[in-house]
Amino acid sequence: MTRALIVVDIQNDYFPGGAYPLAAPEAAAQRAGLLLDAFRASGEIVVHMQHVWDEPDAPFMRPGTDGVEIHPSVAPAEGETVLRKAHPNSFLDTGLEAYLRERGVDSVVVCGMMTAMCVDATVRASSDLGFETSVAHDACATRDLAFGGREVSAADVHAAFLAALDGSYARVASAEELADA
Repeated sequence: MTRALIVVDIQNDYFPGGAYPLAAPEAAAQRAGLLLDAFRASGEIVVHMQHVWDEPDAPFMRPGTDGVEIHPSVAPAEGETVLRKAHPNSFLDTGLEAYLRERGVDSVVVCGMMTAMCVDATVRASSDLGFETSVAHDACATRDLAFGGREVSAADVHAAFLAALDGSYARVASAEELADA
């Protein structure tokens, strides 16, 4: 089995001082770093996804800003692939599927930001494309949301999205469990 790690949108705008800060992005990035170290040490494939919102009125992830840059805590190492994306789904219009298939990848581990948007879309697409998919629950972050006049805490958003993915679209496990696999 050939695995790849997909690091989704761990970018400066999601951290304190950024244009769209999430809840506890530092902790998620630290756990993503643990996965990166394990994949690098084993020589497994690593792909960094970078969201670029190239619209004049984009509120975050704007080209040419510090916010669009991948966070230094998970910066790509020399030779690691960085693919830019314009949609929540990391496979849509990016060449990610072809890149993975050309390298014989049949299993992916996903981590990153935001759990309720780009991570969710990427995991579902990965599963739909036939990849054995895992998500590192502690290497993902999201933010508070609101719906129908109700505020939903980031912790509840995170739990609800991961609960929906677990067992149907992916195996949801800790970064440490996935690093040791």
